[in-house]
Amino acid sequence: MLTAPPKRVAIIGAGLSGLTLALALHRHGIACTLYELRRPSVSSSGALMLSPNALRILDTLGLYGRLSAQGYNFETIAYKNQAEVTTDRYYLGDEKTYGYKALRVYRQTLLTELRVMAKQLQIPITYGVKFSHIISEDDSGVSFAFTDGTVASADILIGADGIHSTVRKYIAPGVVPKYSGQVAITCAIPISKLEIPKGIEYEMPVAIHGKNGAFVMAPQNVDGSEVLAGTQRAYPEQDRAGWDALLADKDRLLALFRTGIEDWPQIVKSALNNVPIDSLAIWPYYVVPKLERWFSSGKRVIILGDAAHAIPPTAGQGASQGFEDVFTLAALLPHLSEKMPLNKAITYWKHMRQERVDKVIKLTLQLNNTRLPQAERKKLEAGQTWVSGESGQLAWLYNAKVEEDVQAWIIALMLESGYANVG
Repeated sequence: MLTAPPKRVAIIGAGLSGLTLALALHRHGIACTLYELRRPSVSSSGALMLSPNALRILDTLGLYGRLSAQGYNFETIAYKNQAEVTTDRYYLGDEKTYGYKALRVYRQTLLTELRVMAKQLQIPITYGVKFSHIISEDDSGVSFAFTDGTVASADILIGADGIHSTVRKYIAPGVVPKYSGQVAITCAIPISKLEIPKGIEYEMPVAIHGKNGAFVMAPQNVDGSEVLAGTQRAYPEQDRAGWDALLADKDRLLALFRTGIEDWPQIVKSALNNVPIDSLAIWPYYVVPKLERWFSSGKRVIILGDAAHAIPPTAGQGASQGFEDVFTLAALLPHLSEKMPLNKAITYWKHMRQERVDKVIKLTLQLNNTRLPQAERKKLEAGQTWVSGESGQLAWLYNAKVEEDVQAWIIALMLESGYANVG
């Protein structure tokens, strides 16, 4: 049982969650090493939405100022109907109410900035190694191996290795991501190619809801000159080779993207008729079944982010919840003691995080339902789709001070134990 702050933490996966965890641990004086399969020369495609709860964390780590200048800052996504009338707005950020605007930024930009800061802090990252398995786990720590035969050890091993996590297989054998039945098809298109009708306000980003579902257009560079355009389609599940084949067959993918083009308003038709073929991408929506635990029976192996709870991107909370995971876990580990051993700390942590993730998943499903084809939306009951309410209705999500919540729990536990010096 670990009853003192760990001296050596190993992180499997140097993606967004893994790198952010390393920075958060460094902030608390805990040393770590990251292990990553992909070389840094491999670029990451696409962009992501970061909402105020994520930006607050990145701001605390000293990254927000550097990122906000490299992305598209905005507050709402407008919902339009088939007649192109704005029927609602969803707040992905609001500087006045939530402290930050939302930020859409290229994934590679965020990765680059995280890597730069990790290098500045001299956090070691080993690239080109593929995690294989846990060799042993006991009171002395964790020993683990890579596919090239090398072996390493640490006090704690944390899997931040994504939705198809190898570390998760050790914690929850047999659990595999579940396909939702929907695949997003997107492209990146110059806004100059869109035929915006005169007399109709088209504040971006926008989601147009019609017979075929929803078609989303979201600027993703600083000046808004490039727009992600996309929709989701029902599609049979494929294995890895099948998804790769669909992505590679641009003609078939474009035909699928354009299905029902005649039912869309002219602005969507103009996007579908000017698709830069090389920018076509797919995103099959997978979720991780709710797990009983995010840690091993020996408590020395932990998973977080997409490895523990992959969330579809509709609410812009996939990466954001991963950041909350790492920030809260990093806030706990320095306070491990006989009064608060690792098993007690991470049991609290998983319960606290699961409650929040459950609320986010409920919100995400409501937002996903607003994007269903019209005929399917009509079958839904009240409350199954998202509608705006009072100002600040998302304060529970965006204004949460997750690190302070952890600190409050630690103080309460120490006082309960009769230990006043909580630092």
